[in-house]
Amino acid sequence: MTLNDDELDRYARHLVLREVGGAGQAKLRDSAVLIVGIGGLGAPALQYLAAAGVGKITIIDDDIVSASNLQRQTIYRTDQIGQPKVEAARNFVSMLNPHVAVTALKGRIDAQNVDSLTKNHELILDCCDNFATRFLLAAASFRAKVPLVSAAIRGFDGQLSVWHPDGHSADRPCYHCFNPVRDPETLGDDDCAATGILGPVAGVLGTLQALEAMRTLISFGPDGALIGRMLLMDMLSGRQRLVKVSRDPHCTLCGDGGTAADA
Repeated sequence: MTLNDDELDRYARHLVLREVGGAGQAKLRDSAVLIVGIGGLGAPALQYLAAAGVGKITIIDDDIVSASNLQRQTIYRTDQIGQPKVEAARNFVSMLNPHVAVTALKGRIDAQNVDSLTKNHELILDCCDNFATRFLLAAASFRAKVPLVSAAIRGFDGQLSVWHPDGHSADRPCYHCFNPVRDPETLGDDDCAATGILGPVAGVLGTLQALEAMRTLISFGPDGALIGRMLLMDMLSGRQRLVKVSRDPHCTLCGDGGTAADA
């Protein structure tokens, strides 16, 4: 399908990029993305994916907007305190880009709904703040063969990687290869109320998630820039590095004897 006049105007700066162009923009418009968590990471990721013209976005979160969110979750306003985040986020997108259809689900990802949600999307963004949900998403994305863009933040630090379940090889690990711990209770969830988070750190990592999502959907730049690699950022010192993540042949999810059913 061709782009209409409004789309040609709106996405003009994308269209002149050789790596995107009309074909890439049409692919974004025809894509469906699931964002799990519309907080510090999910809010900026949603903002940039909606602005970029991703046609269908599903958001799921069970939280409400609170005053302490406003320091970093900049899609929300003071007069929205107390509203469900998914409703406030959907309203934000409707004003930003009417071409984007947002499905807002107030609730949590769990073992009962994770597969039905993931299989209807081309891409998943893990913007959650707990390991139990991360493990559920990792296993579901592997079963459905849907790429997972995952980030985490704390204080001044952030990490980002893309877990691509299609065509596993030595350079395509899954999240369980990186983190084989099966009991989330032993890991300790991210609690920014206790540890703190600098507002722009959330903005940087959430925006980078949107970048990697677009890279995965329309394949620009080096193939799978963050597949098999993890970006680590220390924004207190201004340092960042890329580390290699190798596939574990004994992984309980993607390994030679692994099974996604019991992951």
